[in-house]
Amino acid sequence: MLLHDFLTESARKFPDKTALIFSSRRITYRELDRQSNRLAHALIDLGVERGDRVAIFLDNSPESVIALFGVLKAGAVFIMLCAGLKTGKLDYILNQSGARVLISHKNKRRIFNGIHASTNLIKIIIEEDEIQKDSPLTWDKIMSDPPDHVRYPSDHCPARRNIDLDLAALIYTSGSTGDPKGVMLTHLNMVCAATSITSYLKNTPDDIIMNVLPLSFDYGLYQVLMAVKFGGTVVLEKSFLYPYAVIEKMIREKVTGLPLIPTLAAMILQMESLKGYDFSSLRYITNTGAVLPETHIKKLKATFPHAAIYSMYGLTECKRVSYLPPEELDQRPNSVGKPMPNVEVFIVDEKGNSVCPGVVGELVVRGSNVMRGYWNDPKETDRVLKAGRYQGEQVLYTGDFFRMDEEGYLFFAGRKDDLIKTRGERVSPREVENVLCQIDGVSEAVVIGVPDNLLGQTIKAFILPVLGSDLGEKEIIAYCMDKLECSMVPKYVEFLSEFPRTATGKIDRKKIAMENNNTKITMKQIRERREYEQYSDAARS
Repeated sequence: MLLHDFLTESARKFPDKTALIFSSRRITYRELDRQSNRLAHALIDLGVERGDRVAIFLDNSPESVIALFGVLKAGAVFIMLCAGLKTGKLDYILNQSGARVLISHKNKRRIFNGIHASTNLIKIIIEEDEIQKDSPLTWDKIMSDPPDHVRYPSDHCPARRNIDLDLAALIYTSGSTGDPKGVMLTHLNMVCAATSITSYLKNTPDDIIMNVLPLSFDYGLYQVLMAVKFGGTVVLEKSFLYPYAVIEKMIREKVTGLPLIPTLAAMILQMESLKGYDFSSLRYITNTGAVLPETHIKKLKATFPHAAIYSMYGLTECKRVSYLPPEELDQRPNSVGKPMPNVEVFIVDEKGNSVCPGVVGELVVRGSNVMRGYWNDPKETDRVLKAGRYQGEQVLYTGDFFRMDEEGYLFFAGRKDDLIKTRGERVSPREVENVLCQIDGVSEAVVIGVPDNLLGQTIKAFILPVLGSDLGEKEIIAYCMDKLECSMVPKYVEFLSEFPRTATGKIDRKKIAMENNNTKITMKQIRERREYEQYSDAARS
């Protein structure tokens, strides 16, 4: 099976069913299939060949979904770019990937203007903009009735070009440790990952998924791919900028699935009057990107009493690794579960030897979901893909540290670079952050190690307080001294009015460490700044 067979099959089974809801638009499976076929033919007419890379530079929209399936049907490899990408990084990715085509929108013209000269691109621009200077072909003409750009019927899927070992996507990482890396994922990788995830979520065609996550983020992308696989419906939003509008739409559309990251969970839990809404249709909530604090889990269960909560762990290089069955949540709230179906994991020491239960080590993943490697980057590929236990196989060294209990459940300790070495011990930032988030008035917390002449490193906590909180440094340290071992208690506490985020909404730990390590801000200043921002927002609206 190829990835775009998900759409072909669902269009055959449920042609008139709504596949996508976006703003006031409702797109059926028949329409999604037909329009992606037309785009596929247009790309082939332009000279796109099997294995060519096509970059999609769009906001979350039906067009972005049509584009990704159209690229796949043309036998090409899609690159879903972050909608907020700037010119420098866009230029780097287009050149590094050797992309042949850029599908974008005229509202991003100032970002990609001038890039064409330094690449081998043909640009397809939505809404009456030309692909290239002398070309009459536009997105609107591709989708027109009847289409006027081809010499043969384009409503049918083009002839099959690929097998499942061929690349389907390059997903570029955020590049927090340097230039972005293009994760090479085959059709087999992505089909296997989607199949495993939908099996443990027990998805059916009746499921309706609310997706506010960017499609450039694999977690957001897979919401669409999985829903199309099982014939469900995706309510697609550009973002979570207007949370109450999103919540009301969830109620109106009877959403059954809600994917979250901890940042979104924290935002939802600060919303007032949620108890007045009827969330009885919501069947499940998923979380990945980072482990949810135990206090957030309890509040989510209280707010969404009908929903099963799945704590999960994954990374772009293999999509998903593990999930915690909801019935285990009360017993192991800090665990990210066991390996998902068709995945095997090991925890190893620095020499690559398996460690005993309870011992922290690096997580290694084995499965058909593991990436092919990094595009045009053999050195980085060799660093993370290494020979496995069985001849001829490669396994993924994640760079993430975990411990596993006697029953095989995984507990995240931190990234290799994030672990804090103090007093001769390794401290997991996650454990300290979990305790900090239990304090009333703490919305989110980040812990880092800072240099210390005596201890090597000592612990510094950054706190994002709940609006109106009057927490102080002394209360936080006192609470930690009561709940944590001495080596884990923060020596310094700093309050921030906001946390820097990556493009996918994760807290940018490295940026916090670089920019705020020597900055102090008082709770009074935080309140004043938030009052000013609220005033500014009201004035703009």
